Amino acid sequence: MAWRNLWRHKKMTSINVAGLGIGMAAAVLIAMWVQNELSFDRFQPDADNIYRIKTKINISRNENWEWVTAQYILGDFATRQIPEIDGLARVRTYYGDLNLHDGAKVITETQAAYVDEGWFKMFHYDFVKGSPESFVKNPFSLILTESAAKKYFGNQDPVGRLLRIDTNNFQVQAVVKDYPANSSFRYNVLIPIASQLADPREMQQAMRWSSHNFVTFLKLKRGSNTAAVSAKLTDILNKHKDKGEDPESYSLIKLADMHFENDVQNARFIQGNRTIVNVFIVLASLLLATACINYVNLTTARASLRSKEVSVRKIVGAGRLELFRQFMVESFLVSLLALLLALVLVQAALPWFSAFAEKNFANPFTSPAVLCILSGTLLVSFLLNGLYPAVLLSSFNPLNVFRGRSLLKFKDGALRRVLVVTQFTISVILIGGTLVIYRQLQFVQTTDPGYNRTQVFSFRFPFWTIPHFDDRKSDELLRTVKQQLKAQAATSNVSMADAGLVNFGNTNTGGYDWAGRPKDFNIPIAPLSVDPDFKDLMEIKMKQGRWFNSEISDRHNVILNETAVALMGLREPIIGQRFFHQRDTGVIIGVVKDFHYASLRDKIGPMIITNSPGVGYYIKSRPGNTAAAIATAGKIWKAYLPDLPFTYDFLDDSYNDLYKSEHQSSLLITLFSVIAIFISALGLLGLAAFAAERKVKEIGIRKVLGASVQNIVGLLSVDFVKMVIIASIIAFPIAWWAMNKWLQDFAYRISLSWWIFAGAAGIALVIALITVSFQVIKAAVANPVNSLRSE
Repeated sequence: MAWRNLWRHKKMTSINVAGLGIGMAAAVLIAMWVQNELSFDRFQPDADNIYRIKTKINISRNENWEWVTAQYILGDFATRQIPEIDGLARVRTYYGDLNLHDGAKVITETQAAYVDEGWFKMFHYDFVKGSPESFVKNPFSLILTESAAKKYFGNQDPVGRLLRIDTNNFQVQAVVKDYPANSSFRYNVLIPIASQLADPREMQQAMRWSSHNFVTFLKLKRGSNTAAVSAKLTDILNKHKDKGEDPESYSLIKLADMHFENDVQNARFIQGNRTIVNVFIVLASLLLATACINYVNLTTARASLRSKEVSVRKIVGAGRLELFRQFMVESFLVSLLALLLALVLVQAALPWFSAFAEKNFANPFTSPAVLCILSGTLLVSFLLNGLYPAVLLSSFNPLNVFRGRSLLKFKDGALRRVLVVTQFTISVILIGGTLVIYRQLQFVQTTDPGYNRTQVFSFRFPFWTIPHFDDRKSDELLRTVKQQLKAQAATSNVSMADAGLVNFGNTNTGGYDWAGRPKDFNIPIAPLSVDPDFKDLMEIKMKQGRWFNSEISDRHNVILNETAVALMGLREPIIGQRFFHQRDTGVIIGVVKDFHYASLRDKIGPMIITNSPGVGYYIKSRPGNTAAAIATAGKIWKAYLPDLPFTYDFLDDSYNDLYKSEHQSSLLITLFSVIAIFISALGLLGLAAFAAERKVKEIGIRKVLGASVQNIVGLLSVDFVKMVIIASIIAFPIAWWAMNKWLQDFAYRISLSWWIFAGAAGIALVIALITVSFQVIKAAVANPVNSLRSE
């Protein structure tokens, strides 16, 4: 009977299944992403007892630094002196690109790390070939992931193969499965720390209490007090560190909590955003609720058409429980059909979604977690869809129906109006949020950073890979390369610097002094080393003084930015004042206008610029000659480093990468806003069709009495317009509050204007009118004779 009823009303069934299926598919995709974020590293055995040491450094009266790294030597003392520790593991990320030499072939790996002998005892890996024992025994070993082994050696057996790193040969000892999407450890190549410490200089550095180069994990015995362990770690440090250094202390963070850690200066692992996770949890719930509202609306709207059916069933003996079961079965069938449609949509969208989110999501038909999400979605939609309509339809009094009394407790379908208003409130909030995010990202793209990054690309010259080069020869080499680059017809200017300008993450405290500095006043300063050509290439603007002059010895002199001058409290005249920096003394020769050397989320900090070029090259190409400039730079690279691949970055790309997560969130919210609007429009389409069906005779009579098509359209549309306007009024303060909270993450941001939310309301209203007009105009132009000649 349920099948027959659904099949008889194909149009309404199709609207319900389509709206619910699309909503469920969107909710499932979001739930997969949320589940992945919330489950980071929880699959590790005994994850609840694994902690990472976190270092807090008091750099000044008003500022502390939080680091994920600690001293290597700390681990040796901790395991001997703290009984609560049941295991220890260290990891050190390989900086830059790792070049692996397989004979004449050079393989560049961006995800590599050094790990110690305790790593595989603490963290779980699925070994496909080899074992961790052989890796630990030989310091010059490698472990590869399956994807890395496939990339390096194809279908050949990688175990036993030799790869050269610098001047040392490393042997592949094992292959492990690729990490799941919810793992913080995304290393394709693992190297023993022992190979690094075989170098006496590295060993000497590792034994220093001032060297924070290793991430240290502790496995504690069950029931251990983490605060007590942290205090013991700090006591060990205080007994051994040199006096006069910045005060430090330790704390412990649980492995499962690392993913949402956002207060560290030197992050080493993939960082999540708890706010975004919460936003998408709400978004998934709203999308599913919007889809379920359609079913409830259309089912209750058709209550009067089914009232006589229910009354006849009751008269011939059907009980309320049987009727309730009947309507719940119909709800389950609709939900099941919607789930099947959702599975098809999820399967089709998953490759794109995985690539976009940069996560390897499991197949929805094989993953237990995804199957739980699908089952939960089916159950929630079934209950939301079924309970109220089933209770309502099974509660009709047959006598009231035949006497023509109102069936609903809410007069004139007030409940349906509330649900439609709820739907469009959600839609207007999502549209408004999308517009705000788009405007903020446009603001980020168009804000003048204080320098010109167009047609500029950069690369770093790894001169240390060339054997037998001392510092003097290295400097000569770097300057020779610069002159060769500058002589090319495709380049307009070339400069050298020690770090990337777009996302400058390095800051120092201490080692600076100036006239009038309080003894305990240490502020974090970003040190940038450049050559005299840097200003003209990047078009940096001077506020006072001058830039470095290649004709004058400015090796010891410095340039400050406006923020540094303000925070240091320098007295006029600034130019010519003595400035001590990093064991060198010079004078301040200029002040540059502030420019953004980090994300617009952060305020511009103090910066000191010195005339000491590094190994990074910035090349500005002539208009229309970018490809030629890259090609010539590649040829010069190959002339000196024939075995290493030439890699470079455009400053525009690096700048856009700063806001990658915002771009992803923007696109997803836009996509899901469109889906929410589409689902709401489907519901309006069904309600408009039902309204036209119920008023078909009224429309016919009005037309016979002289009503125009415009009169009929206005009569049928006015209620829907009112509901969208009410929804917009409700949505305005909610959307303003939510987007104001989101904008707080940016130090530099747009102001929220009323017209953004008015525009969101206008978009929702236009979509609603277009949707309703299909059915309304169809009813208005119909021949009234056809509706009036039969009862």
